Amino acid sequence: MDKNSFSGKEVLITGGLGFIGSNLAIRLVELGAECQVVDSLHPEHGGNWFNIEPVRDRVKVVIRDVRDEELISNLVRGKDFIFNLAGQVSHISSMDNPCQDLESNCLSHLSLLEACKKYNRGVKVLYAGTRGQYGKIKTRPVTEEHALEPVDVNGVNKLAGEMYHMVYHQVYGIPTCSLRLTNTYGPRHQMKNSRQGIVNWFIRLALEDKELLCFGEGSQLRDCNYVDDVVEAFLLAALSERSTGKIYNLGSGVAVSVREIIEKVVALVGSGKMVKASFPEELSRIEIGDYQAEFSLIQKELGWRPSVDIEQGLAHTIDYYRNNQEHYF
Repeated sequence: MDKNSFSGKEVLITGGLGFIGSNLAIRLVELGAECQVVDSLHPEHGGNWFNIEPVRDRVKVVIRDVRDEELISNLVRGKDFIFNLAGQVSHISSMDNPCQDLESNCLSHLSLLEACKKYNRGVKVLYAGTRGQYGKIKTRPVTEEHALEPVDVNGVNKLAGEMYHMVYHQVYGIPTCSLRLTNTYGPRHQMKNSRQGIVNWFIRLALEDKELLCFGEGSQLRDCNYVDDVVEAFLLAALSERSTGKIYNLGSGVAVSVREIIEKVVALVGSGKMVKASFPEELSRIEIGDYQAEFSLIQKELGWRPSVDIEQGLAHTIDYYRNNQEHYF
């Protein structure tokens, strides 16, 4: 990637104090972008002021909800790129409070897209989709052509959010692109509960020398991406004209079982203990089965492929939280 590609560009990141958004903001500042983030700092969504500490004085921050029509209308004006990462990502929370999930993952995106339609149709909008849009997996590896049959409210609303972006491209010419993310892990993820990512939660439990619950045999397969690789995918998609109107899977190329993830975390941390447990009913009802993504489309069209394997990524993540526990635990 040309390091000057984002120099002087005006960028907005929704959900910019959250996990992926903050890592993206730091990288964009390094690349010379004029970066603004908006975040509601909803207590359950993972936003954290410390996440942007390395670039705190070089990022403009707005603490508001993107459903605020007047606010978002002003924020989208003059922007070259919008990374639309705001939303609620917990599958369990979406079932507990489906209406809140609808507001976070549908209404907020419609508000942003309407503002772009009215005030900045030329802005490139990158959307964060999810593997949850596919539902129960029928064939592996999962291509972008796999059936879309979500098994929980979050998957339904994330799919709707993605389709809004595609419709606003097709009808209004707004250049949009969606990346369907799999299990993303790494520094700056929220660590207060297990509802937004098992990998980081396992790391917290191990660092506190607690039990890491392995449901059933732990044989269910997951596909994990380190956050720096995900950030790189968003940047490549933003810069490429070829990505406009496209949907891409991200993935690692290697499926790893939940049991293996636990074993790796315990070994790298040097504390914690794996304990087998029965699969909770609330999780078993929305379990999608083994997941491994086929990411050849984004590799072919944009030249993206992950560069950090799970052992490296876990080591980097563990080191980050060892040094910054007071800001996350």
